[in-house]
Parts: sequence; C-alpha cells; structure tokens
Amino acid sequence: MKVLLIKDVYKLGRAGDVKKVADGYGRNFLIPQGLAVLATAGAVAQADKIRSQADEKRAVLNNELSGVAEILSGLVLAFPVKAGETGKLYGSITPAMIADAIKAQSEVEVNRRQLDFEPIRNLGKHMIRVRLTIDLIPEITVIVHREGEAVVLDQEEEAESPEAAPELQPVVESVSESSADEQVEEETEAA
Repeated sequence: MKVLLIKDVYKLGRAGDVKKVADGYGRNFLIPQGLAVLATAGAVAQADKIRSQADEKRAVLNNELSGVAEILSGLVLAFPVKAGETGKLYGSITPAMIADAIKAQSEVEVNRRQLDFEPIRNLGKHMIRVRLTIDLIPEITVIVHREGEAVVLDQEEEAESPEAAPELQPVVESVSESSADEQVEEETEAA
C-alpha cells in the first residue's frame, strides 16, 4: 500500500513523502491516527503543499525545543541498584524511571515514549536518545552502579570536567538490606 505522509513519522519519513508500507500498518495505524492518507493522484498533487507546511511547522518546533535539547544533552543520571556478581541487575531501569529522573533533576518533562532504548539490565554507562522532534534527538548519559559504590566516570571525562562529580547525586535512593545487616554486625562486634 502506498501512502502520503501528512505528519512526520519516526523511522518512516517526513510529511509530504510517499512511502510504501504494509497494508495493516497503513490501514490500522497510519490512516486512523491521521498520520497519512492513501497515495491517490489527487493526494500526490498536494504533496508539495503538505511538505512546505510541515517544513515551516518543523522549523518553529525545532526553534522552541532547542533550549530543551541543550539542557538534556548535558544531563548525567546516576542510578544505584542491586546487581549480581556478573553485573546483571536484579530488575531493570525502565523508560518510566528515566523520565521521572529527568523531571526531578532538570525540571524538563519527557514522555517515556520519547526515550529510545530498551530497559537497562546491566551495570555501566549507557547513552540514551531522547526524541524531541524528528531532527532534535539529544543524548543523555545514564550511569548504573552498585548500591554503596562510588560513581566512576571515565578518565577522559574526569579530566575534562572536574566539577561533574558533585552533579552525580543518586536519583533513586534505596536502602540495601546487606549494608544494614553489616552495620548491625559491626555494632555487635564493637560491643
């Protein structure tokens, strides 16, 4: 099925483009959502008009969201979590958790559907793309580390920004049962 896109569709195309898509995708999603129309001769004749209007709207939206993109591109989030010996997490860091952390740290509200990643299930540093518009896709850094351990940046980043370390306050606070048990054992040994 050939459709004429009326709006920008992520990973498919921009408004005014004629695309060949699966029948079910066009019939059940694109057309009912108002994202596309069937590519008839009359619709294709209007493609230039649709494209120019979409370009104007896209330019205005990109201009408005460029400040938000700058804020998000420098953002570093740290998540202390419980993990096994191999670095696998007990659970995962989900898009909803990251959206909440972004709002808490930068006062920018991001929908979890705008985050372009699978849930994080391993320790380490992860780059996550935030789709603001089809053109503006800033990346944020998410550092997942074990509870009780200090956040470790790469040597290059520490050399470039020594003031970055205070910015890495844990977003998700939780008390580890093992650390509480160790503290009780230490108190009983001292007594």
